[in-house]
Amino acid sequence: MATSETFAPVTIGTGIPVFDGHNDTLLDLPMTDRSFFARSEQGHLDLPRAREGGLGGGFFAVFLRDPEIAAAMPEPDVDGEDGTTAIAARSSRRYTDPDHLPPAMSLEYAQREAMRTVASLFRLEAESAGAAKVVRTAGELRGCLENGTFAMELHFEGAEAIDPELDALEVYHQAGLRSLGITWSRPNRFGSGVPFQFPASPDTGPGLTDLGKDLVRACNRLRIMIDLSHLNEAGFWDVAAISDAPLVATHSNVHAICASTRNLTERQLDAVRDSDGIVGLNFNCGFLHPEGNRGSALDLGIMIDHLDALLARLGDDKVALGSDFDGATMPEDVKDVSLLPNLLDAMRARGYDDAMIRKIAYENWLRVLEKTWGE
Repeated sequence: MATSETFAPVTIGTGIPVFDGHNDTLLDLPMTDRSFFARSEQGHLDLPRAREGGLGGGFFAVFLRDPEIAAAMPEPDVDGEDGTTAIAARSSRRYTDPDHLPPAMSLEYAQREAMRTVASLFRLEAESAGAAKVVRTAGELRGCLENGTFAMELHFEGAEAIDPELDALEVYHQAGLRSLGITWSRPNRFGSGVPFQFPASPDTGPGLTDLGKDLVRACNRLRIMIDLSHLNEAGFWDVAAISDAPLVATHSNVHAICASTRNLTERQLDAVRDSDGIVGLNFNCGFLHPEGNRGSALDLGIMIDHLDALLARLGDDKVALGSDFDGATMPEDVKDVSLLPNLLDAMRARGYDDAMIRKIAYENWLRVLEKTWGE
């Protein structure tokens, strides 16, 4: 069992911790049959490498596996051929054609998968012996970043596990759910996700259903943050019209630089800015490269180009990081969390001072989460 002494906090350079807006580590750990508490060469994120890289915590996504893929892969597997999580890679290839998407998963299957994954997060917290904590308030997150406890925020990447009556939403919230992506890149009873295409517009289909609009209102009432990263453009605008909370895209980039459907147009970025929201920079090479190249040979300068564009459009209080660790192909120079200092060094090389880096690294997440969740 881990102990808090075993994982004494280590921070980057000048002592700036990073809080990250998205990872798929809960999916990757069982697929690679590795421990969160042992340093591994597999995957992108474990607690020892997080300490090495100065990661203070992040959003831990509950991603529900495609039923057909889950059935075909019952045993642990290693990383996929393009460097991403095995299931995530194969799922992505099934979600590229909006006219031929797999059918929506059943509520029974989704809730069983969600329960298994949420339980795994709480087991990590218990096994850490105080080194890691599931945070439910902005105050708890701030405290973790100050005292070196690794902060884990429970996030649902897709609302398939929520029933039409929204009863499960209340239960998940009581358990610790504090952010929700209404869709992953597939349709469900609440709305339509954006398929993976390049070059293409994120305007790929219909917006939220009536149930989806009810879900937005319920999230506002419960103060659950709504994540727009995988929602198509029509759904984005439906949320913008209904929600009274800041608009948030936890792991998306700039469509004007990389014309992936997963990235945000200038008009969408303006809406995020006007709502006092935030965008987390996604490290996925295919969402960064101007030509959509998915290989890991990507210069960190391209990441800074996206940050520059986000800062120019949003302002310096509304830009953060949302890596997609353990769910996508990372640039070689940040191929796992231990190399986060390379990204901060690239920011400094571009002229960012420590005050700006602190905002992007964690302060802006604290700001928007305090506004959404309360203190």
